[in-house]
Formats: sequence, structure tokens, C-alpha cells
Amino acid sequence: MNLHDWIDELCDVLDVETEVDEGLVLDLARTSARNVQKTSAPITAYLLGVAVGARDADPEETERLAALAQGLAERWERPAGAPDPDDINDEVPDDSEVDHSDEEFED
Repeated sequence: MNLHDWIDELCDVLDVETEVDEGLVLDLARTSARNVQKTSAPITAYLLGVAVGARDADPEETERLAALAQGLAERWERPAGAPDPDDINDEVPDDSEVDHSDEEFED
């Protein structure tokens, strides 16, 4: 079985009538996996599908949406495990001398 057969069978099982540009989806997933993290690939492809479905997008709109996602993945500068730049080098105050025993905190 090849990818085209899989797509046809999957569409039948899911009762979906659509054409799939697998090259476009695979390119997007590959870029996302490389630039963000591996597990972002299926999520990215899924969210593209949600966006396409929500807009009942034609092939041109699908390509436009994929290009937006592709661009974001290509510009992504925080690989997996990288700290959030907003949290880097934040000074942590030393309050070890402060008595917090009577303080109440909200959950």
C-alpha cells in the first residue's frame, strides 16, 4: 500500500470527501518537526486541517494557510527545551530571611 492508497482509505473511513496535497502537508510537518520539535509535526498538520475545514478552503486558500504556518515554523527560534526568552536572567529576590508563616495564598 502506498500513501495515495492510505489517503483514499482513510478518507473513506472518516467519511471525508477531499483532495489532499500530501507534498504540502509533508513539507509543513517536516519543517515544523525540524524547527520546533518532532511532536509539533502532527499537531501542525492537524491545525492546518482545522483551519482549512473551518474556512471550507479551496486549494489556493489551503496553500496560503500552509504558507503562513510554514513561515512561522521557519522563523521559530525556540527549539525544544529552550527557555522562554521572557524568563531568562530574571533576578530572583532572596527572601529567605522573611517570615511567610502568617501569609495566606489563593489557590
